[in-house]
Amino acid sequence: MFTGIIEGRGTILANLKSGQAARLEIEAGFELAGTGIGDSIAVNGACLTAVSLSGRRFVVDVSPESLQRTTLSRLRPGDNVNLERALRLSDRLDGHLVTGHVDGIGNLVEKSNRANAVICRFKVPQPLARYMIAKGSVAVDGVSLTINACDRESFQVSIIPHTARITTIGDKKIGDPVNIETDIIGKYIEKFVNLHKDSGSGIDLSFLAEKGFLR
Repeated sequence: MFTGIIEGRGTILANLKSGQAARLEIEAGFELAGTGIGDSIAVNGACLTAVSLSGRRFVVDVSPESLQRTTLSRLRPGDNVNLERALRLSDRLDGHLVTGHVDGIGNLVEKSNRANAVICRFKVPQPLARYMIAKGSVAVDGVSLTINACDRESFQVSIIPHTARITTIGDKKIGDPVNIETDIIGKYIEKFVNLHKDSGSGIDLSFLAEKGFLR
């Protein structure tokens, strides 16, 4: 589990393809003290496992599922990526609950400046947009962001100078692909509601009152 608060950037040293899988070698832009083999590290929002460590360099294996759902297959040596190590239970949750399980890929379609913020609009597939609400949370390449506005196929966010500087979001150009993870809470609510619909019981005011949500 992650927070979407990026620790820093990393640089791709190698992207070695092997059939439908791959292995990434990455150099972090910060010390990896306390990190061990088997630990989870989010790379552009995708939760991956460190299989080798040497100083600031680490290696992760990428499964066919991750390659299919994310932009990881497009990474080349020299590319920068966002890095975040897994959340400790004692840590402050400054962003939102991010699993590192990317839902799909979006594309930057608009970018403009407004005062100190960079306003970005991303186009996403409708199955992802359905989980987005204004003032809700979304992870873009692993960065926890608040949604300003959204519609059936896109959403808009504001990037503050600190976020633009420490992550790769500020470097994105129109058309660039990004990894998208929608808020996990919306997915669970949808599943819960659909289960009750399928059983014929449904969720209405009577059901909510029975379960103690209404008084």
